[in-house]
Amino acid sequence: MTWARGKFPGLFAVLCCFVSLSLEQCMSELFTHREAERVLSFNLTKDIHTDFQTLNGEINSPSASYILKLANRLYGEKTCNFLTEFLESTHKFYHADMKAVDFLGAAEEARGEINGWVEQQTANKIKDLLKPGTVSAMTRLALVNAIYFKGNWLNRFDQKDTKEMPFKLNQNESKPVQMMHQMKKFPFNYVPDYNLQIVELPYVDEELSMFVLLPEEATDGSDPLVKLERELTMEKLDEWTSRDNMDTGTEVIVHLPKFKLEEDYELNEPLTQLGMKDVFEGGRADLSGMNGEGGLFLSTVAHKAFVEVNEEGTEAAAATAGIIAFCMIREEHFTADHPFLFFIRHNKSKSILFLGRFSSPQ
Repeated sequence: MTWARGKFPGLFAVLCCFVSLSLEQCMSELFTHREAERVLSFNLTKDIHTDFQTLNGEINSPSASYILKLANRLYGEKTCNFLTEFLESTHKFYHADMKAVDFLGAAEEARGEINGWVEQQTANKIKDLLKPGTVSAMTRLALVNAIYFKGNWLNRFDQKDTKEMPFKLNQNESKPVQMMHQMKKFPFNYVPDYNLQIVELPYVDEELSMFVLLPEEATDGSDPLVKLERELTMEKLDEWTSRDNMDTGTEVIVHLPKFKLEEDYELNEPLTQLGMKDVFEGGRADLSGMNGEGGLFLSTVAHKAFVEVNEEGTEAAAATAGIIAFCMIREEHFTADHPFLFFIRHNKSKSILFLGRFSSPQ
């Protein structure tokens, strides 16, 4: 799960990009297909599409206490013929239908239509996903997905306790933030190898949680997140955030800033660095599973994410034994007044929906 070059993005909707690249795998033949498996850690013997179908059903439960909407759509050039098998598979496993558009004669109009659909699916939070020039007369297919999440904290922060406090960008600079505050028995962990505090903030019914990873401030002027970002893995996250390894009986005094993040990326370079190269090259990509003829390649993977954290909750449109220790004191202080990482997880499946880095207030 490590980000290319070990540096986390400001905000990243993990599930959203996983779906995009799984859809790409659905239309790939062997060579390009193996690239996608390697980058996404797919198991060759595992039916990833069926597994996602199951996961999507769990996460998008109509009885859930949160709103989580994951929408997928294919936009295809109207003069192209796409294989029935490909269209049936993307509909069955990803609920992604094909919409015919005129990339050849009206690419900008098609871009506007795609952006309008994404904006609608994300309650107007994600605007202009595709920038001018992203699609052209050469575009044959756009794979688009959008995710929207809104959840309320199990234990809401009281607005009257929110105060302005300094957020330390580094040893010499700070900016004011609106800092939320409450004291509750939140699941808490301390990882001494990384001088790292972790607190879990559950949403209503505890199906989803936000985890905040807060390293101690550096005294030498270095970025305290660098080592953590470079070495963080899914195995470590699972170990550190397992309820069996977290202290659930201690009062934790939490100070957490209200924040809003919006980030957009073109993922071609990070995916290429991770080994997914051929799919972006016209002479090497094999996407013949889509049209039966080949000659197609992936021109760009665009991603945009939004998250807002406040007293009510969150709105978003992303180890080994012996390294965990508890401080046996009556209360813990968790003061997020310097850069931290966070992620939102579906607890039953342990699927990470969003992850991000908060290092500077807007």
